[in-house]
Amino acid sequence: MTVVASEASGSKPEVRVAGGALRGTCEEGVAVFRGIPFAEPPVGPLRFAAPRPVRGWDGVRPAVSYGPPPPQGGHFGMDALARDAAGDDWLTVNVWSPEPGPGAGLPVMVWIQGGAYSIGMSGLPEYDGGRLARDGGVVVVTFNYRVGLEGFGLIGGAPANRGLLDQVAALEWVRDNIRAFGGDPGRVTVFGQSAGAGSVAALLAMPRAAGLFGRAVAQSVQGTFFSPELAADIAAVCAAELGLRPTTADLSGVEPARLSGAGDAVSARMDQWADRWGPVAHRAIPFSPVVDGESLPVTPWQALAGGAARDIELLVGHTRDETRLLTALDGLLGQVTPEQAETALHVFGPGPDAAHRYREAFPAAGPDELYELVGSDWLFRMPSFHLAQAQTTAGGRAHVYELTWPAPGMGGALGACHGLDVPLVFGNLDRGQPAVLIGESPFPEAEELSARMRGAWTAFAAHGDPGWPAYDTGQRLAQLFDTRPAVTAYPEEASRLIWQDHDFPALPLLGR
Repeated sequence: MTVVASEASGSKPEVRVAGGALRGTCEEGVAVFRGIPFAEPPVGPLRFAAPRPVRGWDGVRPAVSYGPPPPQGGHFGMDALARDAAGDDWLTVNVWSPEPGPGAGLPVMVWIQGGAYSIGMSGLPEYDGGRLARDGGVVVVTFNYRVGLEGFGLIGGAPANRGLLDQVAALEWVRDNIRAFGGDPGRVTVFGQSAGAGSVAALLAMPRAAGLFGRAVAQSVQGTFFSPELAADIAAVCAAELGLRPTTADLSGVEPARLSGAGDAVSARMDQWADRWGPVAHRAIPFSPVVDGESLPVTPWQALAGGAARDIELLVGHTRDETRLLTALDGLLGQVTPEQAETALHVFGPGPDAAHRYREAFPAAGPDELYELVGSDWLFRMPSFHLAQAQTTAGGRAHVYELTWPAPGMGGALGACHGLDVPLVFGNLDRGQPAVLIGESPFPEAEELSARMRGAWTAFAAHGDPGWPAYDTGQRLAQLFDTRPAVTAYPEEASRLIWQDHDFPALPLLGR
């Protein structure tokens, strides 16, 4: 077993993986290894290909810096971060371990970050796994996967869902190498948020991911899954921005940042194609996993209802006010008109009578509340809840939660919004973009809530019990995370009834 000396001693932890020897760092008692390649760089002749096994290296490879992120969309300046990081080793993993060495047998938690399948990189400060690993006694793994057109565009001559295939390759690397870091390859939990939770849901349905993890945590599942026809049409419009066809022959020579820019340009005016692309055009979501019948045979809800993940223990939930942050970013907080609320009810609600049913279920709700309710339900809340329903119906085990604690940052206007769970689960309350939701100086109640959530997540990873009863279709119990946590009947009963007959199919192409 590798012994991790204190940081003050100046020693550096070393491990050996299939590719060769690695030297990391010791940070507050945790061994950290960053930027380890798990696949060959997907550039040149490997552009738009499925990930290939990484070649080995001679000597001891320093593992002290994050690998360069994959090409990014322009949201939140992520494209600039990607351009500033030199290199094309986009597919790398990072590991935090409180006890490296082959004999420790610790639970392993593999994080999949979100970003609407258009942005996302593991090197952001909010995803630092040190506190989670140290306090929870787990090995934490984060990694990069391809996003945007590189990872999810349906391109002729290339496999679909390359971003998901990257995730499978990262999990295969964990299976083959994590023992060297003190992890138990037989106790792997995948956890992710937003598009990362949508990815977790997809992995539950992917035959190629079978056996790579035994537990899954899905935080605010992004419910958008595309039909091949919809994905192909969006890819064709993106390629047309460059005067090209959506094929590997045409796009392989396009500089990655330029290709990401084409996706951004289409995303910025997706409402032009609302009659063809439906609700994703209204929400500006140009990329999502494709239900192609091969890498992803069916939607996650259909797969779980059919028993595909019956033997995998599931922890799934959402925040109460999911789209409040998105409304604020759109400049509509407190400004939603009755006409905008009516449009949202018709575009996102389930069935032709959805607007009537929402108004009947929420008679006191004004335009702002109705707009956010139906948006939250369509994009995150009901996809998350229905994942638990499907798992339970098939005889599997699921634990459900809702985060109801309102974010104190930004004057408390954002409520329990999308992304608030990320700093709470990682314990990084004072760093990274989501930390602005907590406030400049974290409240003691935020620390207490973070400790409870971290304890629940790591307990689930260790032995499958987060500390509250499993969900069943009779009592429908769920854990509410707030200053005073409680176990109660699933609180979004009105929304549950409105959506109870919706099956979340792959989103179709509506017309040409």
